[in-house]
Amino acid sequence: MERAVADVNILSEFCEQFCGIVEQHCKYIVVSGFVAIASGRTRGTEDIDMIIEKLDPEYFSELYNELLGAEFVCIQSSDEAEILQYLKEGLSVRFTWKNKALPEMEVKFAKDDLDKYQLMTRTKLELTGLDIWFSNVNVNIAFKEHLLKSPKDLEDARHLRIVYSEKVDEKEINHVKGLIKRCRLNE
Repeated sequence: MERAVADVNILSEFCEQFCGIVEQHCKYIVVSGFVAIASGRTRGTEDIDMIIEKLDPEYFSELYNELLGAEFVCIQSSDEAEILQYLKEGLSVRFTWKNKALPEMEVKFAKDDLDKYQLMTRTKLELTGLDIWFSNVNVNIAFKEHLLKSPKDLEDARHLRIVYSEKVDEKEINHVKGLIKRCRLNE
């Protein structure tokens, strides 16, 4: 099935609304392709990737109910306990606006030292014009160059290196690559 691609303005509006709610309940970061898109790279996407810190059932319930109240729905299930179980198992869940298929926010719990590092070094990127927390530029570059490596990801990394040249820190990129080797590639 071919899926449509969401407009960057709609993605930005969706992201700010969703993140505004999540921020009231836990630390989060937006990662991957939307970092490059929000920073001016022209390419399509249908989803935004988010990592949040692990939440106990009580805190997750508060977050989930506020998302529902703001007209967000989970695609996988409407059962709060089931959604929380997916997250605890290391799976992602996707949220959309009620009655709209796109865009989607793919949410995952932080799962390892690499995700904890990303949450610890999160940043707001003025260039985006968005009041949301992103994983830092060096982390994104390391992921895209060392783990993901698709042509699209390598172009995203190239774009981030150009647009944020003053923030690029090869020492940090290499540190993150080491974390990727240890936490994701089991090397």
